[in-house]
Amino acid sequence: MEDNLIMDDYKVNHKDEIETVIYSLEENDSAMVLKNDEGYLWKFQYGSVEVFVQLTGESEDDLLTVWSVVLPLPAKNEPELMKRLLETNWSGTFETCFSIFDNQIVVSAQRTIADLYPSEISRIITLVASIADDNDDSLREEFGNN
Repeated sequence: MEDNLIMDDYKVNHKDEIETVIYSLEENDSAMVLKNDEGYLWKFQYGSVEVFVQLTGESEDDLLTVWSVVLPLPAKNEPELMKRLLETNWSGTFETCFSIFDNQIVVSAQRTIADLYPSEISRIITLVASIADDNDDSLREEFGNN
C-alpha cells in the first residue's frame, strides 16, 4: 500500500520521458523537436523509418500519438494489402495498429496521458518504431508503386 501512495504522488513529466526514450532509440543524431500551440512534435530516425511523436499537452485529456509511415498510397494490389494489414492488426501489432493517414500506410498508437507511466511511454514509442521498421521494406517491395 505504501508503494501505491508513492506512485500516486509521483508526477510524470511526459515531455522529459518522451525525450529520454527518443534519445535512446534515435540513430545518427536525427532527433528533432517542434514546439507550437498544439504541443510538441518530435521526429527521429529508427532503422529505415522516421518516427513521429506528438504530445498535445500535460492535462489528463491531452494525447500522446506516435506514428511512422511504412508505405505511400496508392499501392499495388490494395485489396490484398488491406487484408494483410487487418489480419496483422488482430495479432501482430500489440497496442499499435496499421492505419491510413495522409494517404499513407502508417503504424500508429494513441492514448490520453491520464495515468500514463514512463514504461508505457517507452513501450508505445518502441513498438511503433520496431513494427514500422520490421515491416516497411517488405511492404514496399510487395505493394509499392515505385
